[in-house]
Amino acid sequence: MTKSAMVRARVEPDLKDHAENIFHRMGLNATQAITMFYKQVELRGGLPFDIVIPTPTTKKTFEATDAGRDLVVCENAEDMFQKLGI
Repeated sequence: MTKSAMVRARVEPDLKDHAENIFHRMGLNATQAITMFYKQVELRGGLPFDIVIPTPTTKKTFEATDAGRDLVVCENAEDMFQKLGI
Protein backbone atom coordinates (compact mmCIF):
# COMPACT_ATOMS: atom_id res chain seq x y z
CA MET A 1 0.00 0.00 0.00
CA THR A 2 1.39 3.40 -0.92
CA LYS A 3 1.50 6.18 1.59
CA SER A 4 -0.66 9.04 0.40
CA ALA A 5 -2.37 10.50 3.48
CA MET A 6 -0.73 13.43 5.19
CA VAL A 7 -0.79 14.29 8.89
CA ARG A 8 -0.16 17.90 9.91
CA ALA A 9 0.19 19.10 13.46
CA ARG A 10 1.59 22.14 15.20
CA VAL A 11 3.85 21.49 18.19
CA GLU A 12 6.27 23.59 20.20
CA PRO A 13 9.62 23.80 18.38
CA ASP A 14 11.61 22.59 21.43
CA LEU A 15 9.32 19.58 21.85
CA LYS A 16 9.71 18.72 18.16
CA ASP A 17 13.50 19.03 18.33
CA HIS A 18 13.82 16.95 21.50
CA ALA A 19 11.51 14.22 20.18
CA GLU A 20 13.22 14.07 16.80
CA ASN A 21 16.64 13.82 18.49
CA ILE A 22 15.34 10.79 20.40
CA PHE A 23 13.89 9.30 17.21
CA HIS A 24 17.25 9.79 15.48
CA ARG A 25 19.09 7.97 18.30
CA MET A 26 16.62 5.11 17.83
CA GLY A 27 17.25 5.06 14.07
CA LEU A 28 13.85 6.52 13.19
CA ASN A 29 12.65 9.59 11.39
CA ALA A 30 9.49 11.49 12.37
CA THR A 31 7.37 9.75 9.72
CA GLN A 32 8.41 6.31 10.97
CA ALA A 33 7.75 7.28 14.60
CA ILE A 34 4.30 8.70 13.79
CA THR A 35 3.48 5.59 11.73
CA MET A 36 4.48 3.39 14.69
CA PHE A 37 2.28 5.47 17.00
CA TYR A 38 -0.72 5.18 14.65
CA LYS A 39 -0.14 1.43 14.25
CA GLN A 40 -0.13 0.98 18.03
CA VAL A 41 -3.36 2.99 18.32
CA GLU A 42 -4.89 0.71 15.69
CA LEU A 43 -3.65 -2.51 17.34
CA ARG A 44 -4.72 -1.50 20.86
CA GLY A 45 -7.96 0.23 19.92
CA GLY A 46 -6.83 3.34 21.82
CA LEU A 47 -3.78 5.21 22.95
CA PRO A 48 -0.74 3.01 23.59
CA PHE A 49 -0.25 4.51 27.06
CA ASP A 50 -2.45 5.32 30.02
CA ILE A 51 -4.04 8.74 30.22
CA VAL A 52 -5.47 9.73 33.57
CA ILE A 53 -7.09 12.84 34.91
CA PRO A 54 -5.44 13.88 38.17
CA THR A 55 -7.63 13.70 41.25
CA PRO A 56 -8.19 16.88 43.29
CA THR A 57 -5.65 15.60 45.83
CA THR A 58 -3.06 15.00 43.11
CA LYS A 59 -3.68 18.47 41.65
CA LYS A 60 -3.18 20.08 45.08
CA THR A 61 0.01 18.08 45.59
CA PHE A 62 1.36 19.15 42.18
CA GLU A 63 0.55 22.79 42.93
CA ALA A 64 2.19 22.62 46.37
CA THR A 65 5.37 20.95 45.15
CA ASP A 66 5.63 23.28 42.15
CA ALA A 67 5.47 26.16 44.65
CA GLY A 68 8.07 24.49 46.88
CA ARG A 69 5.61 23.77 49.72
CA ASP A 70 5.17 20.58 51.74
CA LEU A 71 8.41 19.04 50.49
CA VAL A 72 10.26 16.39 52.46
CA VAL A 73 13.96 16.46 51.70
CA CYS A 74 15.97 13.30 52.33
CA GLU A 75 19.71 12.96 52.59
CA ASN A 76 19.74 9.50 51.00
CA ALA A 77 17.61 6.39 50.51
CA GLU A 78 18.09 5.25 54.11
CA ASP A 79 16.89 8.64 55.39
CA MET A 80 13.88 8.44 53.05
CA PHE A 81 12.92 4.97 54.28
CA GLN A 82 13.26 6.11 57.88
CA LYS A 83 11.03 9.15 57.26
CA LEU A 84 8.49 6.87 55.57
CA GLY A 85 8.62 4.45 58.49
CA ILE A 86 9.74 1.59 56.31
